Amino acid sequence: MADNIARVFADAIATNPTRPLLTWYDDASGDRTELSGATLANWVAKTANLLVDEVGLAPGTSAGVLLPPHWQTAAVLLGCWSAKLSVVDTPGDVDVLFAAADRLDEAQSWPADERYALGLSPMAAPLRQVPPGFADYVVEVRRHGDHFTPQPGPGPVDAHLLGRAEARAKELGILAGARVLIDAARHPDPVDWLLAPLTQAATVVLCANLNPAGLSARLTTEQVTHAIT
Repeated sequence: MADNIARVFADAIATNPTRPLLTWYDDASGDRTELSGATLANWVAKTANLLVDEVGLAPGTSAGVLLPPHWQTAAVLLGCWSAKLSVVDTPGDVDVLFAAADRLDEAQSWPADERYALGLSPMAAPLRQVPPGFADYVVEVRRHGDHFTPQPGPGPVDAHLLGRAEARAKELGILAGARVLIDAARHPDPVDWLLAPLTQAATVVLCANLNPAGLSARLTTEQVTHAIT
């Protein structure tokens, strides 16, 4: 196993960057977004460049991420880890904050100089109205470069997170190269829905508001080999 999250992500997509890596469904809205490894890597690079080049953050600085399981959340988290930031889960002062538009009240407990709001809209549409004190993540991130070279070695939390991810992959039965369907509501921890599959170079079908009535058809359509519900 590589010693850092950026390397694990790169290794997971290296053999076939064009295969679907993360497929996002929301059964309540009918939304579906499919990202290849190459496409997600592009979003990750843009996010890391935003953090390093525009915000000016150095390795070891902190990021708050108030986002649900979602493909844009994957880009934000992997971008933070590529820039060697510590993603914290306790409210308090952070260097940068990413918050879903419906969690802005909660964001008041996370003071930060740089604050980005995400509408999590289909096709990454911009926010109709940007909240005061925030910038629109999908607008800002698109202005940045498509390639990012992480500093060598692990970030401050990589070893801990990868250790947890490997253990969870075993507990959840995720095999190498599997195509895994994950119920986002029951597995909101990104260690479960993002990092554990990546440690096994598995691909993910991530489902919000999962409708059990349509599960059997989705398993067939998406060629799922293992379901975590």
